[in-house]
Amino acid sequence: MKIYSYNLNGIRSAINKGFINWLQEARPDILCLQELKAQEDQIDKSVFDKLGYRVYVHAADKKGYSGVAILTRTQPLHIEYGSGNDLYDKEGRILRADFEDFSLMSLYIPSGSSGDERQAFKMEFLGFFLSYINDLKKHCPRLIISGDFNICHKPIDIHNPVSNKNSSGFLPEEREWVTRFLDTGFTDTFRLFNKEPHQYTWWSFRANSRAKNLGWRIDYHMTTKNLESKLESAAIYPDVNHSDHCPIMLEIV
Repeated sequence: MKIYSYNLNGIRSAINKGFINWLQEARPDILCLQELKAQEDQIDKSVFDKLGYRVYVHAADKKGYSGVAILTRTQPLHIEYGSGNDLYDKEGRILRADFEDFSLMSLYIPSGSSGDERQAFKMEFLGFFLSYINDLKKHCPRLIISGDFNICHKPIDIHNPVSNKNSSGFLPEEREWVTRFLDTGFTDTFRLFNKEPHQYTWWSFRANSRAKNLGWRIDYHMTTKNLESKLESAAIYPDVNHSDHCPIMLEIV
């Protein structure tokens, strides 16, 4: 089974750039999407239905903002919209699908790059999310969290760690949070298979950053340790270009 995750930076914009053609070619079994920037009634689900996907959407209350989705060929046993915390759920950041062998979450962690207020909101979300996940694992012990974490964990995950040491997304307290998250029993699946540098999932639209590969690895498939024996491969596809992000893939058996 191949699970993909992709921050589209607007699903309608991505569709106009050929996203559906890519989906038809890549044929993921499950696809987690982030940053839809659309309400559910603004998404034409029929195009996905023709490709064999059931579509589940958790949109933000604010139009044209945030939002996550899960596309799946397999009928989930249960869909959980949000976390039960309205402060975060109104931004459409968490969507979970429970299957027979595992639970899968599409996650979009807030960005703090717009200023101090949103950075504080991001740190509050991170504190909440760590507690939420530790409790969730009691009920969903085999858990895959896929999406945009908006944090580079280590210097290898960012093109210039020195100049970005004070940038949101690479702050010491954010990186330390990822370490604590992993220490609770999660695996960064891409680094399990690939130790090489210059592997990124997001590039600024400025300064021709993507062509120069001046990127950040902020999109992850994180799995609970009890799934490690089921992991077959993980990959990043930087040449797929419908967004400022690119898709990432996890293969499990």
